[in-house]
Amino acid sequence: MYLTIEDALTIYPLSEGKLTAGRSGLNRIVKSVNVMDAPDISDWVREGDILFTTAYLIKDNPADGVRLLQKLVDKGAAGIGIKLGRFWASVPDEMLQEADRLGFPLIELPFPFTFSDQMKGLFNAELQKNTLLLQNVLDKQKELIRFALSPVDTGRLFDRIREILGVPLAVTGMRGQTLFSTLTTDEMQLLKKRQLKDTPQWLRCEQGRLLCVPLKSPGQEHDFNSRAIFRLPPGIPMKEEEGLYHQAAEIIGYHLNAVERNDLTQSTQNEFAAMLKNYLKQQVSAEALVACASSHGIPFGSGSFQCVLTTCDPEYTGRADHLLKSVKQEFHYHPMLKDLSPLHFQLEDTILSIFPSELPRSSGKLPQLLTRVFFEQAAKAGRHLRMTVSHIKTRPDQLEAAYRECQNARDTAARLNLDAFVVEFANVEISYIFQSVPVHKMRQFVEMALAPLQDRAPDSAQELLRTLELYMANNGQIHETAKQLFIHRNTAAYRLEKISELLQVDFKDYHHLLRLKLVLMFRDMLRT
Repeated sequence: MYLTIEDALTIYPLSEGKLTAGRSGLNRIVKSVNVMDAPDISDWVREGDILFTTAYLIKDNPADGVRLLQKLVDKGAAGIGIKLGRFWASVPDEMLQEADRLGFPLIELPFPFTFSDQMKGLFNAELQKNTLLLQNVLDKQKELIRFALSPVDTGRLFDRIREILGVPLAVTGMRGQTLFSTLTTDEMQLLKKRQLKDTPQWLRCEQGRLLCVPLKSPGQEHDFNSRAIFRLPPGIPMKEEEGLYHQAAEIIGYHLNAVERNDLTQSTQNEFAAMLKNYLKQQVSAEALVACASSHGIPFGSGSFQCVLTTCDPEYTGRADHLLKSVKQEFHYHPMLKDLSPLHFQLEDTILSIFPSELPRSSGKLPQLLTRVFFEQAAKAGRHLRMTVSHIKTRPDQLEAAYRECQNARDTAARLNLDAFVVEFANVEISYIFQSVPVHKMRQFVEMALAPLQDRAPDSAQELLRTLELYMANNGQIHETAKQLFIHRNTAAYRLEKISELLQVDFKDYHHLLRLKLVLMFRDMLRT
């Protein structure tokens, strides 16, 4: 029996009784009914019992009744029902006051009905409730099975499960990031504050209780920080009902890991991905690749695109596989990326992604979007994780060129020791082109161009060079340059005037700017 006291008071014939004290305990759970027929009955009461009595053993001493209430609360009992009319005409004030203080429901039982009548009414009501609940659980379980066996639109995965269960739901990813949530902000903050276990656990919240179920992955007990969180209304769910939520969590975990098993990232299991690898090796034509994509219903070849190559250092302390898996999960489920319809392919220890070149205005440009989405992962992984972005391509036969641009951008960024997590080929293209220039010629060019600065005092020369580097890196924005140098804008402008005078350059002249860019680029290349 898992009724609350408030529920029990609506069931005939207990509904003919009256709650006289302890109203704040109406949400106490009734698990069973006990009848007092011995002086030491409190020793036999169990948690969740509602105790029925005629008050015969305490009729002469209300203080004994107060002590009985205290013992029942200590035992975790649900409440007490006293049948008046035989030994007491009314419940003593001392007991009423103590029941109110303890928040322990005290009920005056209806005199015309026996204890067995009231127990029978409660048990019949509980039986009906359980029958309806079991039928509801069975219906939801059937819906979950149908859903699990049908083709799943990943964009609707979490919404559909929430609709079937009829309770608020949240799903967190491998890094603890929120993939989906209909919980309140306070409830999500509660989850972040609590140390969650590797096993299912319950958390109390304002609107009920949260059931947190770790999501399992193949070959391990749980998927790092991945969890399904369900908010259930107050009360204790049946084991069958609780099992329904565990079943839903298994389905969510299965589909999350389907990114690993069944997606286009698995070249060994997908004809198109295998053909893509051969295309990049120049073993099949672009026409054959487009034909293969068309036969499999893959949206490639009909519009302009940009390639993104995600690379993880295999020496990243044994966590390279986990890091790539986390990136793939983000690609598929992050709300800012999932609706862009990108394609993702696992190529050795990298992920090749193909994004449409036209993104929604709210997304901004692709490099900035990737920087926002993967900011936390990049901060934790440092230079072990890198994304490189190609130029926009308009024809499918330019896919190989886009892939090579991503590779060249990655290698050039590593050679120049760049800190940026997302590197555009457009920003390192000149460095890539000039990498074959002999080192001695680079050095001569740099020394000749920067000699007027380097002949000054070391501190002054370093100060001016740093100002010039940031000015060029910020595309001539003095305000941003001053901000990064922590100096006033006028100070930055004065330094640039000094640089212009010493180097005999005009910052408004395109040819002068190009020469300065080459000088600074060669200087960076010589450092590495």
